Amino acid sequence: MAKSTESNKVAGLSDEAVKAKTGKTWAEWLTILDKAGAKKMDHKGIVACLSDKHDVGSWWQQMIAVGYEQARGLREKHQSASGFSASASKTVSANLETLYEAWNNKKKRDKWLPAVEMSVRKATPNKSMRITWSDGTSVNVGFYGKGDDKSQVALEHIKLRDAKEVAKMKTYWGEALDRLKASLEK
Repeated sequence: MAKSTESNKVAGLSDEAVKAKTGKTWAEWLTILDKAGAKKMDHKGIVACLSDKHDVGSWWQQMIAVGYEQARGLREKHQSASGFSASASKTVSANLETLYEAWNNKKKRDKWLPAVEMSVRKATPNKSMRITWSDGTSVNVGFYGKGDDKSQVALEHIKLRDAKEVAKMKTYWGEALDRLKASLEK
């Protein structure tokens, strides 16, 4: 069953934004992909169709494919090929090294993210972390400098079960990052 596109916004992108970058509106892309048989294609097939037959960049191929899948009920919001994902970010009044250390140092991390079982698979100091959560899901964390005494952390918690788990983890991470900010800005 097709989902409504009455708001002219699909995958979080307006008709105006899509047309400005691709030359076509959502309605036009949906019609093109319907005619190409995209309802029976997987995500890679839809992207390949866009790549082969339409002059849009790789990022826009992905966005149009996701938008099509959502509009046609083939994919739910926050759903990817590996499950569902939740994201969160926070800018703090602390330098990049201090923010990274609040994640990297277990003693410091336990102050704002208590009672969590996790393992860091890969870490690039002051840039990123790849974490395996106790339930087997993954958290990808990026760290960004925003000046001398300001930095940002952005994360994506992936391989979640469903939309209900996404809502739960969005709340969880929002609260956790608020505690992180408070701990760094004492």
